[in-house]
Order: sequence, then C-alpha cells, then structure tokens
Amino acid sequence: MISLKPTKGKLLVAEPSILSDSSFNRSVVLLTEHDDSGSVGFIFNKPSPYILSDLIPDVDSSLKVYFGGPVSEDNLYFVHKVPELIPDSIEIANGIFWGGDFEAIQSLLKDDILSKNDIRFFLGYSGWSQKQLEEELETTSWLIVENKFKNLFSINHNNFWKNELLKVGGLYQLWANSPKDPSLN
Repeated sequence: MISLKPTKGKLLVAEPSILSDSSFNRSVVLLTEHDDSGSVGFIFNKPSPYILSDLIPDVDSSLKVYFGGPVSEDNLYFVHKVPELIPDSIEIANGIFWGGDFEAIQSLLKDDILSKNDIRFFLGYSGWSQKQLEEELETTSWLIVENKFKNLFSINHNNFWKNELLKVGGLYQLWANSPKDPSLN
C-alpha cells in the first residue's frame, strides 16, 4: 500500500526487495522531477570513486562526486541549496535546487565559497518513464518518505538507507541491520 505520492522533493528509499539490483541496492533517491511524462532523481548515498577535479581538471576541487543513477552516467549533474549564488537554478522543493550556471559554480569553487554542505555532484541520474515509478511503487520496490532534513547535503551517506528504514520500523528494522551481502552471513 502506497501512503505518500511521489512528488518533487520527496525521498525514495529502496525496499529490501530490490537488494539484488546493483544500481539501486540500499539507495536513497531525491526525487527532483515527477509529472505525467516520468520521473527524475539522484541517488544521494552512493559516492563514486571520483572527486570533481578528476572529471573537470580545470576545477581544483576535492568535492566528492556521487553516482546519481544508471542513466547518462557520462554526464555531470548537481543539486544545491544556494540559488542566490548560482543563477538559473530550478527549485525542487524546500530550499533544494537543481542545476544552474556552471561557470558561476566554477568561480565559487575557485574562491572556496562552496562546500560539500552546499552542493552535491552526480554522475548520471535515475529516470523513470511515464507511469514506471508508479508501477515500481505498486510492486514494493520503493518507500516514499518526506525529506525532513534541514540540510540533506550534510547527511552521512554511509548510514542513510539504514537510518531511513529504522524510522519506518517493523520488519524494516531487520533489513536495516542486515549485512550488505547477506550470503556472507
């Protein structure tokens, strides 16, 4: 049974039923777009092995780049909370913004104005075609939860999925405490 509806700004928490999915296993996705044509989001808790300067040598930044999802993994995306510093940003919800002027970001990084608590970079994104997310919700692939964090960018990615399941309670507490690879148990 789906209690919340998918809307921009909500979090999708991977159900234990998709533990075998290499892209979404133990993922928490920030939903950045949801309408009749489909849905877009970014996995917020899966860091890649890269920092920003690995991907853009002209940008001297050690900010971590995250795996945003399995779509367009060769493209860099970003979500932030500082629209007053980054022109042309699009508000997702509750003070979280998507995109904007990348030249402004480069300048802000050069001047050491942006921190990991202001912005997050992603390789790729998570995308669902028309009605695909709703179908996955019906087959218990995702839990929808409200984003109640004052600063989503400061959340520890290591325990994000586990902590969200613990909040739901019940049988989810068992899954939250299960090892990453249950076959090794």
